[in-house]
Amino acid sequence: MSKTSPETQITIKLFDQILLAIFLLTLPLANPWVHGDGVGYYAYARAPLIEHSLDFTHDYQFANKSFRESRCDENLQPKAEFRTRTGHLDNHFSVGPAMLWSPFLVLVHGGVLVARAFGSGVAADGFSAPYRYAMALGTCIYGFLALLLSFRLARRYVEPKWAFMATLCVWWASSLPVYMYFNPSWSHAHSAFIVAVFLLYWDSTRRGRTVKQWLILGGIVGIMLDVYYANLMILSLLVVEGVRQYRDSIASPESSFSSLRGLFMKHAMFGVGVVLVMVPTFASRWIVYGGPLESGYLPIRDYLWSSPVFWSVLFSSNHGLMAWTPIVIFAVIGLVLFAFRFPEIGTPFLASLVTFYVFISFYPDWAGIASFGNRFFISLTPLWIIGLAFLVSRMSRKFDRMRRAVTVFSLALSCFVLWNLGLIYQWGTHLVPVRGPISFREATYNQFHVVPFEIASHVRSYFFRRGNLMERIEQKDIDQQKSQPQP
Repeated sequence: MSKTSPETQITIKLFDQILLAIFLLTLPLANPWVHGDGVGYYAYARAPLIEHSLDFTHDYQFANKSFRESRCDENLQPKAEFRTRTGHLDNHFSVGPAMLWSPFLVLVHGGVLVARAFGSGVAADGFSAPYRYAMALGTCIYGFLALLLSFRLARRYVEPKWAFMATLCVWWASSLPVYMYFNPSWSHAHSAFIVAVFLLYWDSTRRGRTVKQWLILGGIVGIMLDVYYANLMILSLLVVEGVRQYRDSIASPESSFSSLRGLFMKHAMFGVGVVLVMVPTFASRWIVYGGPLESGYLPIRDYLWSSPVFWSVLFSSNHGLMAWTPIVIFAVIGLVLFAFRFPEIGTPFLASLVTFYVFISFYPDWAGIASFGNRFFISLTPLWIIGLAFLVSRMSRKFDRMRRAVTVFSLALSCFVLWNLGLIYQWGTHLVPVRGPISFREATYNQFHVVPFEIASHVRSYFFRRGNLMERIEQKDIDQQKSQPQP
């Protein structure tokens, strides 16, 4: 890309400031609760910090009601079937989020201990409010950094205004806000962040990566896999790049064994970086499950090898990606066009998307169980922003006046945002089921006839009586689970 002009640099700085201002204004949305899958993610941060072990007994006992009741007996003792062969309690969730939360939690823990020395009654147990707020703040920061880094990557290839518009739209018209604000103890905002770091660094160094840069890239990938195992599919980007590198090296008139060996050594250093940074994952699996490669998840042999759900992943009312978050349709179209325009970077990006999609289509729990939209694809937030930005940029050429293009796209993208926010409200308050398929006919009716009249009271409760509201939502979830027919 050409060097940016002073006027463009001023515009970029303004957009950065606007994004930061929106983030700060929305921080009160952060919901400091540890819920569902978040119990497992948070336990890997709390237990070592407070109890200096991987004993998750207290995490089971202090978990939200539905999690606790399914795993503990009437005496609040964990049930025997949740013990692994090493005697530890089952916790198959990844350790990456705990690693990213640790700076926030260590700082808060030190503050709590100092406060207690001066007579404070705040419990230094990892469950009290300071810890939960630190966790939620950390998640929000990582979610915002995912957006900011994605904006910076997109603006390398499109004008800043289109990158900015796409960033705002994906921020509020995708599944990200649910897991950035409402369920911050889950791993998805962290995953979007580290994937954005990976893609930005990969793009910055792809024209001539040194051995040191390969090692750093490996470290980034290690964290990316620590956070979310499915992110392994994103490495198809490096496979495409590697095939090109070896092909070009062999085809070069100056090709020699030493040049191929040098390329191989760079890739070997990348592997070293990955393995070193994944030591916490291997160690936790060994301690909890008895082997460094034991994930605790469903074994690969139980995947849907003979019946993949390619269509359902995208369009099912049971959390289909494009059915729930239709803005992704346009992002994918834009990404395809981007691959034609910038094949050197776009083709690897598209390969990552396709590989990730195929993997989820074989995964038995492809719908994400209790999920807003298909939460697995939040990892691809940077790709959604790049694709949408490029599509809007291309479509803007159809307009004779730039101001008219900006107005039209702003209004169109705002419709996706409003629809998504209304659907988030319906999902969060259980107007639509949080598990299984929903009726889009009913959801559409609710958007116009229920949401506008109920949302004000729930927003007040969310900000001023949040504890009571969360208890009511939790109980409604339990009641809905009990009312569903058992298999």
